[in-house]
Amino acid sequence: MQDLLEGYQQTKKMLRALRTLNTDASDRGLLSSMIGDCDYAIEWLQTGRRPGNRRGIERYAAYQREVLCSFEVLDRQPVPPPPRRLVVNDYNRIIQVLNILSGRERACYEMHYAGLWSEYEIADRLGISRDSVHEYLDRAQKKIKKFISKPVQMELFPLE
Repeated sequence: MQDLLEGYQQTKKMLRALRTLNTDASDRGLLSSMIGDCDYAIEWLQTGRRPGNRRGIERYAAYQREVLCSFEVLDRQPVPPPPRRLVVNDYNRIIQVLNILSGRERACYEMHYAGLWSEYEIADRLGISRDSVHEYLDRAQKKIKKFISKPVQMELFPLE
């Protein structure tokens, strides 16, 4: 490894000397490019990291998100049941829950959970900040949890 590093450093010195002796502009440009490539390789060898990479090997969470699986494990997984169709009671319950939200909360909630939009996309579309979108979604979640937790509300449209 040290021999490789020294070889790049010697090559860089030689290229600099050739660049100072050469008068042709296109050749000087090519030599400068080669010197830049040597600098890149030298920095990589010295640091052990890709030069200019701010979020590469240091970002350990990327490796923690890896999910290793084998096909044998997947074959043993139970098949999820098919999605059930909404009946009138389900539809009425959804409408009742959404009606407790303010207009902006409902818009953000529907775009995020039904439309699968990110908070940044919603903020851009509605012309508000991402923090506002986050606040609207939090408020909507709290209202919905509070509404659903009330036993009287749930009895209006019982589950089938």
